[in-house]
Amino acid sequence: MSQYFSIDGQDVWNPANGPGTLFTRLAEAFVPVAGPSGIGVTPGDPDDHPIDGAAFAKFTDALIAGYRATSHPIQRALLEGFVATAAVLARRGGLALPALDGPAAVSS
Repeated sequence: MSQYFSIDGQDVWNPANGPGTLFTRLAEAFVPVAGPSGIGVTPGDPDDHPIDGAAFAKFTDALIAGYRATSHPIQRALLEGFVATAAVLARRGGLALPALDGPAAVSS
């Protein structure tokens, strides 16, 4: 069994159910921090996740900016795996991530 993730109709990832479910649940957990993820579920097919590219780019970019802006080791560790995966998916979908490409902010 596996899940399917597509950004604006383009397939970007086909993980096993475990990693796919974990990714979607982590995305839900980050919504209060970064806003709507843009990750949806096709009615009648809980393993199909269409992603709104604009929303996902904004969500992922906010998490990248937060990751790059902090020097707190635990906060960075908590973000690291999800942010890396989300960034790869965004790139596969052709999305721009300005926070990844620009200079890192400095935390206070």
